[in-house]
Amino acid sequence: MKIVFTPIQDVYLVETTPFQDERGVFYRAFCDREIDALLQGETICQVNVSRTEAAGAIPGMHFQYPPHAEMKLIRCLKGRVWDVAVNLRTDSSTFLQWDQAELSADNAYMMVIPQGFAHGFQVLEPGSELLYLHTAYYEPQSDGAIRYSDPKLNIPWPLKVRDVSDGDSSHPLLSEDFRGIVL
Repeated sequence: MKIVFTPIQDVYLVETTPFQDERGVFYRAFCDREIDALLQGETICQVNVSRTEAAGAIPGMHFQYPPHAEMKLIRCLKGRVWDVAVNLRTDSSTFLQWDQAELSADNAYMMVIPQGFAHGFQVLEPGSELLYLHTAYYEPQSDGAIRYSDPKLNIPWPLKVRDVSDGDSSHPLLSEDFRGIVL
C-alpha cells in the first residue's frame, strides 16, 4: 500500500498494487499496520457496502457531527465512481475546499476521509459497489449533510446528474453564517 498525500490536509489516497495472473486478482484491501499513522489512534468499528445502479447518480454529501464524527475509508469493489471529500473543519486552512479521486475495481485505490468532512460520490459505471470502513458507529441524531450542488462548493460532477434521492436533493445549502464543524 502506497499512501499518497492530497492537497487537502488529512485526506489521503491509498494506492494498492493488485497481484494479477490468469486465475484472477488479489490485493490487500485493508491493513491497520500499514495505515496506522492515517488512522490516528482510531479503529474500524463498522463496515458497510453500497451498490448504486445508475451512472450519474450522486449519493451524498454526508457526515456525522461530533461526538460521533467518523473517519471513512472508501474502496470501490465493482465499477467506477468519482469520490469527493469536502472539508467542513472550522479551524482548517482548507475549510470548504474539496478533493476527489476516481475509485474503481481496476485501480484498487482507497480514499481516506477524515472526521469533519462530508463525503459523496458520482457513479461512473452502472452497478458500482463501494466498501466503507468507519471509525464510528452510525448515530442518526448526529447525521449531517450538505447539498451536492451547493454553489459555494462548485463541484464539477463529471456526468450529467441523475437519480439523486429526495433527501440528498433537499439538504441545506451552505449559508453565509455556516461556521463548520469543531472537532
